[in-house]
Amino acid sequence: MLKIRPSECELLADYIREISGMDILPSKTYLFETRLGKMADTLGFPSYTALYEQARADKTHALAQQIIDAITTNETLFFRDEKAFDLLKYKILPDVIDHRAGYLKKGRPIPIRIWSAACATGQEIYSVAMVLKDLLPCMNAYRIYLLGTDISAKALAKASAGYFSSFEITRGLPVDKLDRYFTPLENQWKINDEIRAMVSFRKMNLFHSFAGMGKFDLILMRNVAIYFNMEMRKRLFEKTAAVLEPDGYLLLGASESLTGICTDLEPGRHLKTIFYQPKSRTINNQPERT
Repeated sequence: MLKIRPSECELLADYIREISGMDILPSKTYLFETRLGKMADTLGFPSYTALYEQARADKTHALAQQIIDAITTNETLFFRDEKAFDLLKYKILPDVIDHRAGYLKKGRPIPIRIWSAACATGQEIYSVAMVLKDLLPCMNAYRIYLLGTDISAKALAKASAGYFSSFEITRGLPVDKLDRYFTPLENQWKINDEIRAMVSFRKMNLFHSFAGMGKFDLILMRNVAIYFNMEMRKRLFEKTAAVLEPDGYLLLGASESLTGICTDLEPGRHLKTIFYQPKSRTINNQPERT
């Protein structure tokens, strides 16, 4: 495997932070070598410096995307941290439906908008879709928008295709969900069309503008900010707070906290799970959305 010099670690760390926001310590030599070394060898680069210089010169940004695909973890599984999905079932979804009851009185479907940020290969947002399908008896009474975004084009392509290996299926997916929502195909499982159709996927860098995204009732941003430095985290959560509904919810990873990071959001607790909501929120039982 191609060996990396300390100066090249610093060069690539700065470049990756610039294009993705991820803060990888230059001291993590093994990380650069194991995740970028094979790619550099395959593409015929004699050094990591050559890889960096070509990525800088590439106007198509294709090589930069390959670097991002290689360096991102894409660690995810179905129904990761069951407490978060219990919170969705027993607290968040009932609250959203109750607060939007005015829609039904007007003969309009209740809007439910949920965003899974850094969704990797899609297991989290598909898990959300399955929960909604199980809990909502009449889907026509709701206008559901489920969005999964990620910076990795490779991960999103897999998520959008909806095919999962037996190993991926066994990581967190209950047997009843497998029987109900997946079809076996040789050594893979394909998520059924009714669930796949509920979800939209989009390539997105979290450090670009959130303009045009609209407001969300729930944002899942779990185990994402741990890859960013403090300055980046503050910028990220300020933008995130701005796209939450006044009574919306933000869920982080079990070990993550916004203490000292974002004053626009305040914590709450339900079923031993911490969530965040906008401060000074005004709950409107009949909100108007386009």
